[in-house]
Amino acid sequence: MVTQKIILPLILALTPIWATGKSPPVEKLNLPDGFAIETYAEVSNPRQMTQGGNGIIYVGSRRLGKVHAVIDRDGDFKAEEVTVIASGLKMPSGVAYKDGDLFVGAVNRILRYPAIDNQLADPPRPDVITDSLPDKTHHGWKFINFGPDDLLYIPVGAPCNICLSENPQFASIMRLDVTNPTLEIIAHGIRNTVGFDWHPISKQLWFTDNGRDMLGDQVPPGELNSLKKIGDHFGYPFFHADGLPDPKFGGQAKPASAYREPELLLDPHVAALGMMFYTGKMFPERYKNQILIPEHGSWNRSPEAGHTGYRITVGRKVGQQMRYEIFIDGWLESNNKSWGRPVHLLQMDDGSVLVSDDKADAIYRITYKLVSPF
Repeated sequence: MVTQKIILPLILALTPIWATGKSPPVEKLNLPDGFAIETYAEVSNPRQMTQGGNGIIYVGSRRLGKVHAVIDRDGDFKAEEVTVIASGLKMPSGVAYKDGDLFVGAVNRILRYPAIDNQLADPPRPDVITDSLPDKTHHGWKFINFGPDDLLYIPVGAPCNICLSENPQFASIMRLDVTNPTLEIIAHGIRNTVGFDWHPISKQLWFTDNGRDMLGDQVPPGELNSLKKIGDHFGYPFFHADGLPDPKFGGQAKPASAYREPELLLDPHVAALGMMFYTGKMFPERYKNQILIPEHGSWNRSPEAGHTGYRITVGRKVGQQMRYEIFIDGWLESNNKSWGRPVHLLQMDDGSVLVSDDKADAIYRITYKLVSPF
C-alpha cells in the first residue's frame, strides 16, 4: 500500500498540462489585490532555479536528469528559448550560480560548469567539486545555495520516512568551500529540507523541513526553522514539531530542550520547499524581508481529510511573533485534485518573483502593480 501511494503522484506528474496543448490555467490562482501571475516559460520538471549572467535562468530537474537554461532574449519577461545544458545526471534538482560558474547538486555529488553563460550551445565538461555525498535517492535530491560567507550549503535528507542512520551526513545541512571542498556538518536532526535562505539583515540561516509521514492526517506540523548556532539539532528522528515525540525513537531522545524548536509551525504534510526572503522593491512594504514559502502539497492524507498545501504562503514576522498567511492558492481545486505544484521561488532583479511548478512543467512570474483607489 505504501508503494502504491508513493508512485501514484509521480505517475500523475508525468502528464503535464502542456501535453494537452493547453497552457497552465493561471487564471484559477487567487492572489492579493494588485498582484498578477503569468507563465514565464515552459520547462520540463522544473525544480530549483538560479539566475546567471545575461538574465539566463538555470533550472534543475528531479525526474529527468537534466539541467535547462531558460533565456528571455528580448527582455519582455517571456522566455523565448529553453535549452538542455546537462543530461544523464542523478536527480540534478539543485542549482546555484557564482562568479560565472554554474553549480549543480545531484544526489551524490556537486558539479561545476565553469564560465557557463557563453557556452550554452556547447557546455563545458563539469568539474567534480565533491563526490562524498551519500548515494541514497530517498530524500536524496538537493537544494543548494551560496551563503553570505561564500560557502556552498548542501542538505542531505534522511534516507527513509523515519530512521536513525549511522552516517551523520543524513538528516543534516552541510557546507563547503568550493575551492577547498571539505564537507562540514552545521546542523543535525533535519528530516528533509528542500529550501533555505538567509535573513537579509541578521544573515541567519532559515529553512523549511518536511515532517514524517504515517502518524495521521493532522500531525506532525511542517516546520520553518532558523539556525542559532553551528551544531544545532532540530529533533529528527526523536522529536517532531510541536514537541511530539516519535513513537519509535522518542524513547531514545534527550530532553526536549536539547532540540531547537521551529520558528513557525506550518500546516501538516504541506511539503514546504524552496522558501525565500523577499528583498525586492516591487512588492508592497508589508512583504519586505518576509518569508515566501512554496508548499508542494500533500500526498498521503486520507480522502476524508483532503489535501493540504499546493499554494504559496507567507511567514510574516510581526513584533516577536511569526504569522502564517496564504499568499497565493488555487493549484488545488475543489475536487481535491491539483493541476500544479509550486516548488521554488526566485527573486528577479526588478523585484518580480519566479515560481517553478514541476507538475504543470512551467515557470510563472509574479508581479505587483499599485492599485488605484479610484
